[in-house]
Amino acid sequence: MTYSVNGEYPPLLWARVGALALVALIGACSSGPEKPKPTELEAAVSLLGVRQIWTTRTAEIQTPMSPIAVGGRLVIAGSDGSVAALDPDTGNAIWKGGAGEPVSAGVGSDGRIAALVTRQNQLVVFEAGKELWRQRLSSQVVTAPLVAGGRVFVLAGDRTASAYDAASGHRLWSIARPGDPLLLRQPGILTAVGDTLVAGFSGRLIGLNPSNGSTRWEAPIASPRGTNDIERLVDLVGPFSREGNSICVRAFQTAIGCVDASRGNVQWTRSATGFAGIHGNDTTLFGTESDGRVIAWRRQSGERLWSVDRLKHRGLTAPLALGRSVVVGDSAGMVHFLSRDDGTLLNRLSTDGSPIVVAPLRVGETLVVVTRNGGVFGFRPQ
Repeated sequence: MTYSVNGEYPPLLWARVGALALVALIGACSSGPEKPKPTELEAAVSLLGVRQIWTTRTAEIQTPMSPIAVGGRLVIAGSDGSVAALDPDTGNAIWKGGAGEPVSAGVGSDGRIAALVTRQNQLVVFEAGKELWRQRLSSQVVTAPLVAGGRVFVLAGDRTASAYDAASGHRLWSIARPGDPLLLRQPGILTAVGDTLVAGFSGRLIGLNPSNGSTRWEAPIASPRGTNDIERLVDLVGPFSREGNSICVRAFQTAIGCVDASRGNVQWTRSATGFAGIHGNDTTLFGTESDGRVIAWRRQSGERLWSVDRLKHRGLTAPLALGRSVVVGDSAGMVHFLSRDDGTLLNRLSTDGSPIVVAPLRVGETLVVVTRNGGVFGFRPQ
């Protein structure tokens, strides 16, 4: 049985029965209906100047990973446990390190400290590529740790949030919240807004006190529906869009919505059927739906502004709002630049032919794209 996410990685489901156990894949069986044929690409155009300025490699990306732009650097981990900070202008490594075993979630960094979680449930923390400490966790993790304020925060698959001292590895607090019996093996939401830790639990954004884990507010984005556990799944998925105190997120195959993270007020929600996160700017949000439609919404109200289907069934990543364009990758290793005003094609570039596995990322003036084969590409839009 398979279910395509970004053209490659199926959203595995975990069952919470004591320790987490992998129980199912959802979607169409190989004997079921034929997979929809990807929409043929229109003729290439070059209405937006973009040039490749460098390329490098990391280990093959076997599970969804989350590189991060921080402190003017790109910090990236490979599925084999390698981790590195790269200069976004040249692609050269500033430092390198390794966890010594395969990774399930990574990477988080504040520019000095970097953290990842291995498949053996080891939280491993580095400084300048040198391992500082590691701590065994009680549950699997797929969301990259958050490093902020001298602490490392972890959101685990059993819906437990924990905080560790970044210097010593001492656990400061841990809280568990009840939730649905199943959850996605797909990166969720974990970030900081001011002095509040914001995490996604089921279909809710939760504001936590980072000092002790106590709850400050809860903001529902989507509620469980349906008659079985799979139909009721409403996990929030990354990436997300933040502008000031406004955080906009997607609930898997259910809805998108925006929350004022200073008070926890839900500003609006709208039905949406995508499984990849969203991105945007101060006026507009962009998302890719499960069938490959690319949609723009007004950030203030959720009003739909435009929708295009020129990339349907092409296994799209979450988008990146970049200047006057919206950038998405696909399962054929293509990078598409669409107009943020109406979704028309501005340019298209190729990488190494393997699927682009994470949303395109801006690091300084460089657009970074990562492929399943471990290709890391730096582009410079003009």
